[in-house]
Amino acid sequence: MAVNKPSIPKGTRDFTPYEMSGRNFIFQTVRSVFEKYGYMPIETPAMENLSTLMGKYGEEGDKLLFKILNSGDYLSKLEDDALNSNSSLSLSSQICDRGLRYDLTVPFARFVVQHRNEINFPFKRYQIQPVWRADRPQKGRYREFYQCDVDVIGSNSLLNEADLLCIIKEVFESLGIRILIKLNNRKILAGIAEKLQGSSENLVLDFTVSLDKLDKIGREKVLEELREKGFDQKAIQILSPLLDFKGDQDQTIAFLRDFLKGSEIGLKGLTEMEEVFHLSSLNGLKDLIEFDLTLARGLNYYTGAIIEVKALDVQIGSICGGGRYDDLTGIFGMPEVSGVGISFGADRIYDVMQQLSLFPDNTSAIVKLLFVN
Repeated sequence: MAVNKPSIPKGTRDFTPYEMSGRNFIFQTVRSVFEKYGYMPIETPAMENLSTLMGKYGEEGDKLLFKILNSGDYLSKLEDDALNSNSSLSLSSQICDRGLRYDLTVPFARFVVQHRNEINFPFKRYQIQPVWRADRPQKGRYREFYQCDVDVIGSNSLLNEADLLCIIKEVFESLGIRILIKLNNRKILAGIAEKLQGSSENLVLDFTVSLDKLDKIGREKVLEELREKGFDQKAIQILSPLLDFKGDQDQTIAFLRDFLKGSEIGLKGLTEMEEVFHLSSLNGLKDLIEFDLTLARGLNYYTGAIIEVKALDVQIGSICGGGRYDDLTGIFGMPEVSGVGISFGADRIYDVMQQLSLFPDNTSAIVKLLFVN
């Protein structure tokens, strides 16, 4: 009789003691830099109420949430119409109250609101825990993976963005990974969307979600998707030069200052970017940073600077990313508390270091001495 070989779900991985020693090296390196900059650790549960998670990541993000079935005989409480419905989304909303966390930022915002009387602002925290996404597994993209988050909330100073960029530089220098930091600002993207076809919030979201796919599906597919979402040919013609533009920081700023004329929010975002570039230059980061007009990051909650880090020597997705969110806590009843943070993808960083043979020789050395009788 044949015995089925045991297996694990697609998009998840086992780690041997050798692999764990490398992962622990990454965690220890990241943690030491976070603590050096004055950030304190917290942890939140693996599962959150779906009301906490839903609607925070955009329509496409909501589809990637792992939902947990309610305990007990949950089907007995449903009406026949619900059971016979062809809509899985409608049914899941009635039989699932909880889900596995999609990221660490939304649970952090919930934590801040829930513990507002126990913490001091601005609150600087770091968090190293796994997250889950019902994504299609592929190279560098997993369904279960670790994030190493560092955020400061309760301050709208752009010095915090500069602080986080220094943390990025120091972490990757310590790990030996050569990087490029890409920067943009959601206010600039809102200004571009405004120039294209008005300032409707839905149009801004449609624009940023499509633009975020540029690296994956290419320029023509992005333009085709925008047409399907209602952007007319005039808007496409206005956008084309922006997608084709190439230049350094100063040239990009000059191009945008002309492109965004008349857009108050767009020019405000550009001013913020100039300040971040100035502070970064003072910290010796100018050569590591690129102003990327097409960087969008699809998460709904970003409102200001957005950050993405690429490894220069390996073809893989972003290994770190984040940005500013001005009112994420407002969703939970605590408005006007601005925050900014970044997340290091431990699994992709491990893959990069493994491919480039960057782990120190003594990483896996656990037993130092052996006594023999």
